[in-house]
Amino acid sequence: MTATAKEQMRRLVDELNHHNYLYYTLDRPELSDAEYDKLYDRLTALERETGEVLPDSPTLRVGGGILKGFEPHRHLARLWSLDKAQTKDDLLAWHTRVQKLVNDYNEKNPDAPLPAPSFVLELKFDGLTLNLTYDGGELVQASTRGNGTVGEGILAQVRTIRSVPASIPYKNGVLEIQGEGFMYLSVLQKYNETAAEPLKNARNAAAGALRNLNPAVTAERKLDAFFYNVGYTSEDRPFSTHVEMLEFLRANRFKVNPYARHFDSIEAVHDELTRLAGTRRELDFLIDGAVVKVNDLRTREALGYTDKFPRWAVAFKFEAEETTTVLNDVVWNLGRTGKLTPLALVEPVDIAGVTVSNCTLNNMDDIERKGLRYGIGTEIYIRRANDVIPEILGKASEEVGREVVAPTVCPACGHEVEQRGAHLFCPNKLGCKPQIVARVSHFATRDAMDIETFSEKTAEQLLEERDVKDPADLYYLTKEDLVGLTRFGEKKAQKLIEAIDKSKTRDLASFLFALGIPNTGKTTTKMLADHYRSLEAIMKATPEELVGLPDVGGIVADSIHTFFADDLVQESVARMLAAGVNPHVEEAPAVDAETLADSPFFGKTVVLTGTLPTMTRDEAAKLLEARGAKVAGSVSKKTDFVIAGESAGSKLTKAQELGVAIIDDEATLRGMLGIE
Repeated sequence: MTATAKEQMRRLVDELNHHNYLYYTLDRPELSDAEYDKLYDRLTALERETGEVLPDSPTLRVGGGILKGFEPHRHLARLWSLDKAQTKDDLLAWHTRVQKLVNDYNEKNPDAPLPAPSFVLELKFDGLTLNLTYDGGELVQASTRGNGTVGEGILAQVRTIRSVPASIPYKNGVLEIQGEGFMYLSVLQKYNETAAEPLKNARNAAAGALRNLNPAVTAERKLDAFFYNVGYTSEDRPFSTHVEMLEFLRANRFKVNPYARHFDSIEAVHDELTRLAGTRRELDFLIDGAVVKVNDLRTREALGYTDKFPRWAVAFKFEAEETTTVLNDVVWNLGRTGKLTPLALVEPVDIAGVTVSNCTLNNMDDIERKGLRYGIGTEIYIRRANDVIPEILGKASEEVGREVVAPTVCPACGHEVEQRGAHLFCPNKLGCKPQIVARVSHFATRDAMDIETFSEKTAEQLLEERDVKDPADLYYLTKEDLVGLTRFGEKKAQKLIEAIDKSKTRDLASFLFALGIPNTGKTTTKMLADHYRSLEAIMKATPEELVGLPDVGGIVADSIHTFFADDLVQESVARMLAAGVNPHVEEAPAVDAETLADSPFFGKTVVLTGTLPTMTRDEAAKLLEARGAKVAGSVSKKTDFVIAGESAGSKLTKAQELGVAIIDDEATLRGMLGIE
């Protein structure tokens, strides 16, 4: 081996190991997958040419090191990485190797030949690998992959994933079950609607939660997991093919992704891979490819392993949906809570079928972490893939650009900003126009106080012409205050006053949501209303009480307590109550056990959209929930029914695209509810 070749290999090994550390250990990638793969492929080519492999080469490893703070866990069987294919030629070359090994085996063992290879195709999830240990049917350990031999014990964190069974019917000896922890994209989107610090992508959200030393933080993320492999059995395994293994997992209450296809030919596998690549963005979770596995387990044993990979499986990587562009500027957006969030303006670029022109950043810490402090005008890596928010991964060069400067005053009102933790806030609640308009218009939305005809423009007009700075001010408006305003006649003024008056009877959960408590959404406010049953009790609740409630972690508990401790909030609530607002808990209509069990909605997920002729959406939702349904706010593949009234919009369209059952006639709905 020449000195030049060795120097190149040394440099590549050091660079790849550095990026492995950033990606696997710190969850802070600086390279896109495509750029990393180029470096990796260059190293493997040099290793093939020279016949030498440096002892610390990443080609000999499975993944990153163990994070400090977790107890190491030695796997009972090695967790292998997978060889990869990126083209049809790569896939066919792998198949040729498999077929040759099978033929060679059969020539040597004519009395017990292996069957003709068939293949199972599964999705390659982009989350964090989990390895669960069951002893006598009980979950006794959970760990990350680590380096493939030793991982990190994260049992307390994994126990927060509700789909992970604590015990299973199979009681024979010890099992190790492998799967992937992940976060649904719809869950990520909902989390980000109220999060103090929005999460940038589902992969890092899952990895960060599972590696958090505080299981309460893990629980807040509402993670899920799919399982796909039995890696170790101390007794004889009760299955002989991968298809049977998946059935075994399902029978033992493991969540197995419904997508798994069995093919007899590699051509059929490739055809399906081509189809999958075009539909992956329709999924509610991240994938970065698919895995092709030989189905027969005896064949797998005969094929064996290289030093790095099983010979019987290959990961087909879809084309990377990451690219480079230029960071043109960073501006600061103001939310209704007063939080200032940096927004990256980038040179428009097409990625994952969408033109991206801006990306959200969390705060100055996020900007520093990604090396963007002096990044304006320089080239950056961005990723979209299946992520909810286009993400900046970091700088693409060492070029020094213009500095990103954090504001010292609010860009909207000029008030001096405050640093609260990692975030900047404008504290001028009653003098900052964008905050006021956003807060008042949110208060009036359909899911909040449902004040008909009220819009953001209405809030802006009332602020400018009638000094409405707080939601409580709405309840002290008169018809005379409105008549004479631009675009307000007698009829419109009367209609708005009636709508405001009608909102006084909204239920407690809707009222809490209308207040805009930071880090809470509709689910949390409904849970608070159901648990405490009164506004007074919620306002007096301590963080210690709140953190004991379902799905309420430390951040949410502190947000609720701090919100109601604010003098301005207390004054606003007192004025609303004095004006006749009566936030109460509505009892669900009683349903007998027989009716509940027979209901077609029992255990189903239902989405309401549009306007029903004789009942409000809230009334319909309560009737559905009383019959065992879960009423959701968005349509996904997990939705069972969409109830579509007049003027149904994008939710109906999405339901039609996904093939979800649609009920578009109220008479049919009433019949199914049993209230004809």
